[in-house]
Amino acid sequence: MSNSTVAKRYAISLFELATKKNEVQAVENDLRELKVVWNGNKDVKTLFTSPKLSLDKKKELVRQIFANAKPIVINTLLVLIDKKRLAEVSDIISEFMILSNEAQGIAEAKVYTTRALTEEERANVSSAFAKNVGKQSLNIQNIVDPSIIGGMRVQIGNRIYDSTLSTKLDRLKRNLIG
Repeated sequence: MSNSTVAKRYAISLFELATKKNEVQAVENDLRELKVVWNGNKDVKTLFTSPKLSLDKKKELVRQIFANAKPIVINTLLVLIDKKRLAEVSDIISEFMILSNEAQGIAEAKVYTTRALTEEERANVSSAFAKNVGKQSLNIQNIVDPSIIGGMRVQIGNRIYDSTLSTKLDRLKRNLIG
Protein backbone atom coordinates (compact mmCIF):
# COMPACT_ATOMS: atom_id res chain seq x y z
CA MET A 1 0.00 0.00 0.00
CA SER A 2 1.29 3.43 -0.92
CA ASN A 3 1.78 6.35 1.40
CA SER A 4 2.01 8.78 -1.49
CA THR A 5 -0.76 11.37 -1.52
CA VAL A 6 0.10 12.14 -5.14
CA ALA A 7 -0.30 8.49 -6.16
CA LYS A 8 -3.68 8.32 -4.43
CA ARG A 9 -4.89 11.44 -6.22
CA TYR A 10 -3.83 10.16 -9.63
CA ALA A 11 -5.35 6.75 -8.89
CA ILE A 12 -8.66 8.28 -7.81
CA SER A 13 -8.79 10.41 -10.96
CA LEU A 14 -7.93 7.43 -13.15
CA PHE A 15 -10.51 5.26 -11.41
CA GLU A 16 -13.25 7.88 -11.71
CA LEU A 17 -12.51 8.36 -15.40
CA ALA A 18 -12.46 4.60 -16.03
CA THR A 19 -15.76 4.24 -14.15
CA LYS A 20 -17.31 7.07 -16.13
CA LYS A 21 -16.28 5.40 -19.41
CA ASN A 22 -17.27 1.95 -18.09
CA GLU A 23 -13.74 0.62 -18.67
CA VAL A 24 -12.60 -0.22 -15.15
CA GLN A 25 -11.84 -3.88 -15.89
CA ALA A 26 -9.99 -3.10 -19.14
CA VAL A 27 -7.94 -0.36 -17.48
CA GLU A 28 -7.18 -2.69 -14.57
CA ASN A 29 -5.93 -5.36 -16.98
CA ASP A 30 -3.71 -2.83 -18.77
CA LEU A 31 -2.36 -1.58 -15.44
CA ARG A 32 -1.52 -5.14 -14.35
CA GLU A 33 0.51 -5.59 -17.52
CA LEU A 34 2.14 -2.19 -17.05
CA LYS A 35 3.11 -3.13 -13.50
CA VAL A 36 4.76 -6.33 -14.72
CA VAL A 37 6.74 -4.38 -17.32
CA TRP A 38 7.57 -1.51 -14.97
CA ASN A 39 8.62 -3.61 -11.97
CA GLY A 40 9.95 -6.59 -13.88
CA ASN A 41 12.44 -4.75 -16.04
CA LYS A 42 14.77 -2.36 -14.26
CA ASP A 43 16.01 -0.99 -17.61
CA VAL A 44 12.51 0.24 -18.55
CA LYS A 45 12.15 2.14 -15.29
CA THR A 46 15.66 3.58 -15.65
CA LEU A 47 15.00 4.60 -19.26
CA PHE A 48 11.76 6.43 -18.49
CA THR A 49 13.07 8.17 -15.37
CA SER A 50 16.34 9.24 -16.99
CA PRO A 51 16.75 13.00 -17.36
CA LYS A 52 18.89 12.40 -20.47
CA LEU A 53 15.84 11.35 -22.50
CA SER A 54 13.65 14.25 -23.64
CA LEU A 55 9.99 14.40 -22.63
CA ASP A 56 8.91 14.12 -26.27
CA LYS A 57 11.01 10.99 -26.76
CA LYS A 58 9.54 9.45 -23.59
CA LYS A 59 6.03 10.19 -24.85
CA GLU A 60 6.83 8.65 -28.22
CA LEU A 61 8.16 5.52 -26.50
CA VAL A 62 5.03 5.24 -24.33
CA ARG A 63 2.81 5.47 -27.41
CA GLN A 64 4.86 2.76 -29.15
CA ILE A 65 5.31 0.35 -26.24
CA PHE A 66 1.75 0.61 -24.94
CA ALA A 67 -0.01 0.99 -28.30
CA ASN A 68 -2.54 -1.74 -27.43
CA ALA A 69 -3.43 -0.23 -24.03
CA LYS A 70 -6.58 1.76 -23.41
CA PRO A 71 -6.25 5.48 -24.26
CA ILE A 72 -6.97 6.31 -20.60
CA VAL A 73 -3.83 4.44 -19.52
CA ILE A 74 -1.67 5.96 -22.25
CA ASN A 75 -2.92 9.48 -21.48
CA THR A 76 -2.25 8.96 -17.78
CA LEU A 77 1.32 7.97 -18.57
CA LEU A 78 1.70 11.02 -20.80
CA VAL A 79 0.45 13.29 -18.00
CA LEU A 80 2.88 11.62 -15.58
CA ILE A 81 5.71 12.33 -18.01
CA ASP A 82 4.68 16.00 -18.29
CA LYS A 83 4.45 16.36 -14.52
CA LYS A 84 7.70 14.39 -13.96
CA ARG A 85 5.83 11.86 -11.82
CA LEU A 86 6.80 8.59 -13.53
CA ALA A 87 8.44 7.45 -10.30
CA GLU A 88 4.89 7.17 -8.91
CA VAL A 89 3.69 4.61 -11.49
CA SER A 90 3.86 1.55 -9.20
CA ASP A 91 2.13 3.36 -6.35
CA ILE A 92 -0.59 4.69 -8.66
CA ILE A 93 -1.25 1.20 -9.98
CA SER A 94 -1.42 -0.21 -6.45
CA GLU A 95 -3.84 2.50 -5.35
CA PHE A 96 -5.99 1.95 -8.45
CA MET A 97 -6.18 -1.78 -7.68
CA ILE A 98 -7.29 -1.02 -4.14
CA LEU A 99 -10.07 1.27 -5.42
CA SER A 100 -11.13 -1.26 -8.07
CA ASN A 101 -11.18 -4.16 -5.62
CA GLU A 102 -13.13 -2.12 -3.08
CA ALA A 103 -15.74 -1.21 -5.68
CA GLN A 104 -16.11 -4.85 -6.74
CA GLY A 105 -16.12 -6.31 -3.21
CA ILE A 106 -12.83 -8.12 -3.78
CA ALA A 107 -9.90 -8.50 -1.38
CA GLU A 108 -6.31 -9.39 -2.25
CA ALA A 109 -5.08 -12.59 -0.62
CA LYS A 110 -1.79 -14.46 -0.45
CA VAL A 111 -2.23 -18.19 -0.05
CA TYR A 112 0.84 -20.19 0.92
CA THR A 113 0.70 -23.91 0.07
CA THR A 114 3.14 -26.74 -0.60
CA ARG A 115 1.94 -27.00 -4.22
CA ALA A 116 0.09 -24.85 -6.73
CA LEU A 117 -3.67 -24.67 -6.18
CA THR A 118 -6.09 -25.84 -8.87
CA GLU A 119 -8.80 -23.47 -10.08
CA GLU A 120 -11.39 -25.40 -8.06
CA GLU A 121 -9.27 -25.11 -4.91
CA ARG A 122 -8.78 -21.38 -5.52
CA ALA A 123 -12.55 -20.95 -5.84
CA ASN A 124 -13.14 -22.91 -2.61
CA VAL A 125 -10.55 -20.86 -0.69
CA SER A 126 -11.99 -17.65 -2.12
CA SER A 127 -15.57 -18.44 -1.14
CA ALA A 128 -14.60 -19.73 2.32
CA PHE A 129 -12.36 -16.83 3.35
CA ALA A 130 -14.12 -13.95 1.55
CA LYS A 131 -17.00 -14.24 4.03
CA ASN A 132 -14.54 -13.87 6.94
CA VAL A 133 -13.43 -10.44 5.71
CA GLY A 134 -16.82 -9.26 4.45
CA LYS A 135 -16.03 -9.43 0.74
CA GLN A 136 -17.66 -11.18 -2.20
CA SER A 137 -14.49 -12.89 -3.42
CA LEU A 138 -10.71 -12.97 -3.15
CA ASN A 139 -8.07 -12.26 -5.75
CA ILE A 140 -5.65 -15.05 -4.83
CA GLN A 141 -1.91 -14.98 -5.26
CA ASN A 142 -0.75 -18.56 -4.68
CA ILE A 143 2.76 -18.83 -3.22
CA VAL A 144 4.32 -22.29 -3.18
CA ASP A 145 6.34 -22.76 0.02
CA PRO A 146 7.50 -26.33 0.78
CA SER A 147 8.71 -25.28 4.26
CA ILE A 148 5.13 -25.23 5.57
CA ILE A 149 5.08 -29.05 5.20
CA GLY A 150 1.28 -29.22 4.78
CA GLY A 151 -1.90 -27.21 5.15
CA MET A 152 -2.10 -23.57 4.12
CA ARG A 153 -1.57 -20.03 5.34
CA VAL A 154 -3.94 -17.33 4.06
CA GLN A 155 -3.03 -13.66 4.41
CA ILE A 156 -5.73 -11.10 3.65
CA GLY A 157 -4.56 -7.59 4.43
CA ASN A 158 -3.23 -7.74 7.97
CA ARG A 159 -5.18 -10.89 8.87
CA ILE A 160 -3.42 -14.25 8.79
CA TYR A 161 -5.18 -17.61 8.96
CA ASP A 162 -2.53 -20.24 9.59
CA SER A 163 -3.34 -23.94 9.54
CA THR A 164 0.07 -25.12 8.37
CA LEU A 165 1.65 -28.25 9.72
CA SER A 166 4.91 -26.40 10.45
CA THR A 167 3.08 -23.93 12.73
CA LYS A 168 1.27 -26.73 14.53
CA LEU A 169 4.56 -28.56 15.06
CA ASP A 170 6.18 -25.39 16.40
CA ARG A 171 3.27 -24.92 18.82
CA LEU A 172 3.55 -28.53 19.97
CA LYS A 173 7.30 -28.13 20.45
CA ARG A 174 6.80 -25.00 22.57
CA ASN A 175 4.19 -26.80 24.71
CA LEU A 176 6.42 -29.84 25.26
CA ILE A 177 9.57 -27.87 26.05
CA GLY A 178 7.76 -25.30 28.12
